[in-house]
Amino acid sequence: MRRALSALFAVFLVAGGCSSSGQPSSPSTVTQPPAPAATPRVLMVTTTAGFRHDSIPTARQVMATLAASTRAFSVTATEDLSTLGAENLRGYDVVMFALTSGELPGVHSATDTLYEWPDYGRLVGAYFKEHPWTQQGTVVVEDASHPANAGIGDRFSLVEEFYTFQDNPRGRVQVLLRLDAASVGAAGDYPLAWAQSFGAGRTYYNALGHFPSTWMDPRFQRQLAGAIAWTASR
Repeated sequence: MRRALSALFAVFLVAGGCSSSGQPSSPSTVTQPPAPAATPRVLMVTTTAGFRHDSIPTARQVMATLAASTRAFSVTATEDLSTLGAENLRGYDVVMFALTSGELPGVHSATDTLYEWPDYGRLVGAYFKEHPWTQQGTVVVEDASHPANAGIGDRFSLVEEFYTFQDNPRGRVQVLLRLDAASVGAAGDYPLAWAQSFGAGRTYYNALGHFPSTWMDPRFQRQLAGAIAWTASR
């Protein structure tokens, strides 16, 4: 599985982890009817071995609805880790780790996973530290020209569980969103979304998405669609 992930050319990771205990998920697969030819094929992995977010069902439904309404990509949602084998991955353009958690045989919640696999840490960009603020906060858009940020303005406000990371990824990745620290009564630099080239491909990470309301937010959905298009691009 690790070798298979290393060979991917596009990986898209959504939401960091929560270190609380939770119940492992049961394998299940839901496939969205394929979009027109040449559109990105997305494998959405929501497997959990630790904390399980209540927003996972909403996330899966939002992605299926977004794929059907935009016809910009097709999506297969799964919790079966056998789908991450090299042979099956040849059928997809983007692998999306959404709200995963724990020491899985090969995946995150995206930053709360696989602490003992350094290559994964480099792929995701940083490891989860804590979530000190669960409240209304302001997110600053650092690069409005990136496809994942198209049409969302220069800043926006939402209720979210905002994360910090074990080390700041700025300098290793292209930071796309950051928390306005003053909006939560803090100070410092807290990147929330970033992108990078990785091997022959691309990776994107977004720390938002803890609540179902975030997944239902059109601004967040724009980020998801833009990130898929960007990671799938050659």
